[in-house]
Amino acid sequence: MVAAASVTGLVTWARSLVRSRCLGRRLSLSGPRPEEATIPVNRSLNDHGNGLRRGARGGGGDGGSLVAGRGSGAAAAAVAVAPAPALSAMQRGSPERELEVAAEEAEEAEEEQLSVDAGAAGEPESPAREEQPKAVLPVPARPRAAEEGDVHVARRLPPALPQAPPRPAARALCQLAKGRSRSRGRGRYRRGSGSSRPVTVDSSKARTSLDALKISLRQLRWKEFPFGRRLPCDIYWHGVSFRDSDILSGQVNKFPGMTEMVRKITLSRALRIMQNLFPDEYNFYPRSWILPEEFQLFVTEVRMVKDGDPTWKPTFIVKPDSGCQGDGIYLIKDPNDIRMTGTLQNRPAVVQEYICKPLLIDKLKFDIRLYVLLKSLEPLEIYIAKDGLSRFCTEPYHEPSPQNLHHVFMHLTNYSLNIHSSKFVHSDSASTGSKRTFSSILCRLSSKGIDIKKVWSDIISLVIKTVIALTPELKVFYQSDIPTGRPGPTCFQILGFDILLMKNLKPMLLEVNANPSMRIEHEYELSPGVFENIPSLVDEEVKVAVIRDTLRLMNPLKKKEMQSQHPGKPFAGKEDPDCDVTGDPDSNPEAHLPSICLKQVFPKYAKQFNYLRLVDRMANLFIRFLGIKGTMKLGPTGFRTFIRNCKLSSSSLSMAAVDILYIDITRRWNSMALDQRDSGMCLQAFVEAFFFLAQRKFKLLPLHEQVASLIDLCEYHLSLLDEKRLVCGRGRRPPSSPQETNPTTQSAAGSPAPRIIGANKLSHSRHALS
Repeated sequence: MVAAASVTGLVTWARSLVRSRCLGRRLSLSGPRPEEATIPVNRSLNDHGNGLRRGARGGGGDGGSLVAGRGSGAAAAAVAVAPAPALSAMQRGSPERELEVAAEEAEEAEEEQLSVDAGAAGEPESPAREEQPKAVLPVPARPRAAEEGDVHVARRLPPALPQAPPRPAARALCQLAKGRSRSRGRGRYRRGSGSSRPVTVDSSKARTSLDALKISLRQLRWKEFPFGRRLPCDIYWHGVSFRDSDILSGQVNKFPGMTEMVRKITLSRALRIMQNLFPDEYNFYPRSWILPEEFQLFVTEVRMVKDGDPTWKPTFIVKPDSGCQGDGIYLIKDPNDIRMTGTLQNRPAVVQEYICKPLLIDKLKFDIRLYVLLKSLEPLEIYIAKDGLSRFCTEPYHEPSPQNLHHVFMHLTNYSLNIHSSKFVHSDSASTGSKRTFSSILCRLSSKGIDIKKVWSDIISLVIKTVIALTPELKVFYQSDIPTGRPGPTCFQILGFDILLMKNLKPMLLEVNANPSMRIEHEYELSPGVFENIPSLVDEEVKVAVIRDTLRLMNPLKKKEMQSQHPGKPFAGKEDPDCDVTGDPDSNPEAHLPSICLKQVFPKYAKQFNYLRLVDRMANLFIRFLGIKGTMKLGPTGFRTFIRNCKLSSSSLSMAAVDILYIDITRRWNSMALDQRDSGMCLQAFVEAFFFLAQRKFKLLPLHEQVASLIDLCEYHLSLLDEKRLVCGRGRRPPSSPQETNPTTQSAAGSPAPRIIGANKLSHSRHALS
């Protein structure tokens, strides 16, 4: 009672609360206000929905919860009519806490005002921003916060605090509370809807995908920050690469190194490694040669095949390594027709066998753009969109001849090229025009009696095998940009797979795009040189669904909800996030959305493809011996340590021979690299050295069995070494606290924890693949 009286003594400006215009919605401010009344604030609620120190953390006991009008109407009325001396100290709160609440309200209101101003030029506002107030209350500097547990101790404001703002500012604060109460009632901050705040998305770097992203966020009722945000966001949507800005938390829609990995030369090398290990499994990628380094090999192999089969009249397609949108692509019939002059040395290229017998529809050649979500690398999670785009050529197809090699509108399906053709037809529906949905093509094939389930199965297999070929080096890039133990975001990415169906319906991989176009409009030429952007219904139907459902799968708040509802159980992504866990329709904020368009294919089909992940296991060995965090190349000392720890040296393979092997392979790969700033052995060079060691140690076996046997041997010796280090570490320094009993915290020789953690990952991978 004494504590309650002391707190009440601070709030002496008493007129009837019934006369207050805002009832339970007004916060008390510093300074004498004889005509105003103070509304008590629950100190256990210091959350107002912007993601920092926010989220309801419990109620205030019998008196209910009331934070700037956020409590229910009945609770507010109960508090308003209660006499001031009868209120508990917990319900009252301190003036310092009231200033803190006001500061948080004003900060969020300022951010929302920036978003509203950004859309004032004609952009429709999202539901999350419709009823936000325009006025922002200036708030005095917040005094030092008192400790959380001292709720019974009376506190007095420092005498140097400024006077309270005039009545218009207080009225603005009242309107702010009213606006928040209305938005809460509409579902935005509904306490019982599963989350206390909307997901925040930074779209300042979205670029050409911005329009589709905005539509997706409006459908999800999430909060967009088009100019960035001072506080951390849940998701950052970049348009080009992971390094668009420095981010230390949240999720980013780009993987570090993905742009480099899907370039034509790097992709060809990664798939070539898999073709050497599993030639029958990776026959969906045309034979390729890298120019200019493999030009002589290309000429020799073509000549040998022609000598063996004089009727073979191949056609080849040359693609610049860094080209996009069809830039620099041309067809040749003879290797000597390659344009060796000019910029080929500075702009290397890939030459491939041209697929001369594609599947035709309406006598036109077409390809398929499928969207694939790489949700995570560890564990590997892959989703495929259930629908895609089919891009058509604009001239009837004829097999290549010297007379039509230069007809790009006949042979190249690139949308950016065919859009300039006079015969390009803008689509009015999903099944007509020069760009159609892939589902319309499948329906047409199904009407002819073709087994489209078999077609989909082959496409899914192609996608999984391609991603398995890309992930090893992606892991090296990832640990370089986001080393273990350092702050950093988690990553996901939408990839664009360009696939061509042959006449026998076998899918062939053309290329992979790290930044597939997400534009939902097309250019229409009104007059020569005058273009206008017109919405594309086909693009919007497919791309908005892909972005929206990608965000649904990556929803960080849903993961927290699942973990809170099912404690102790790991969260696993589901194909359909619409499923209502609680059974209460009001608790499912996605009930108004259609079913998800992304289908999980890995780890769903992991048992069928895990045997292909040999290079992935080699990458784990490579990363373990890198030594310095952030590096991507293995030094000579690290390579020798790898040989020594895995017991690979013998009388026939001395350490001097190991050094020579390292020098020869590293020198050759560094000469092929465009960026030679860092010296050392890259992952692909390490894989070549590993193949050499496997062939020496395990003879008379197929290459993939040799490699698998050597990996098993290395992982076995490393697991024994780790166990020995743990035993020695415990023997030298007995644990004196519970923390020291954790095997990942200390090793025998003082080596850091990531070494042991890496060994555990290798052991887990070995058991999963066996």
